[in-house]
Amino acid sequence: MTHFSCIVVVPAFNEAANVSAVVRDINAQLPHADVLVVDDGSSDETSAFAARAGAAVLRLPVNSGYGVALQAGYKYAVAHGYRVVAQMDADGQHSAEYLPRLLAIVEDGDADVVIGSRFLDGDGHYTPSMARKVGMELFGRVATIVMRQPISDPTSGYQVMSIDVARFFTTDVYPADYPDADILILLHRSGYRVREVGVQMRMPEGASMHSGHRSVYYVYKMILSIGLTLLRPRPTGSS
Repeated sequence: MTHFSCIVVVPAFNEAANVSAVVRDINAQLPHADVLVVDDGSSDETSAFAARAGAAVLRLPVNSGYGVALQAGYKYAVAHGYRVVAQMDADGQHSAEYLPRLLAIVEDGDADVVIGSRFLDGDGHYTPSMARKVGMELFGRVATIVMRQPISDPTSGYQVMSIDVARFFTTDVYPADYPDADILILLHRSGYRVREVGVQMRMPEGASMHSGHRSVYYVYKMILSIGLTLLRPRPTGSS
């Protein structure tokens, strides 16, 4: 694989049906970027299909969680000398057509992290379940108040960040399960500049990681995590 300055990290769990199209979409929009699929202990052919589509593959031995898979990608990016790290989900809900725009903002130095927001444009194209909508709005408002800037989509996994942020995420501050509003607040408190850009997303076909009984745990965990983040001393040495 030819090495470039940008890498797109794609955490994947049992996404054999979708990962090939995701990798091809990224390659079409960012032909000069590398793609790393982090296979989070899949029981299907996710790794094989990702490799055939042209991605590098990092396979975790057991299913360890979304945050662990992302952090493995960040560690890979730091170790291999990339300057910018993007991330997209493997289920096909993120379109790579927005990557060049998000990437340019970080490369131009206008932000340290750019979040692709499905709600910023207010066009109603994305309609989550009522339970998830309530959670998104609740933690979006909390993040907005704490960060003193509007945050419309605190759960978006569509992001581009500088390598300094990725390096920050390789430490123990990064959660193993749901890195959402708590991480945005931590970034703000650590001196990093966070910006949202409106994007279009497709509704996921499978069950969300926040669905069912997991939504109750998610709300509890996020309240606890945000509280601990606000109590944590501001990190030193960040940008």
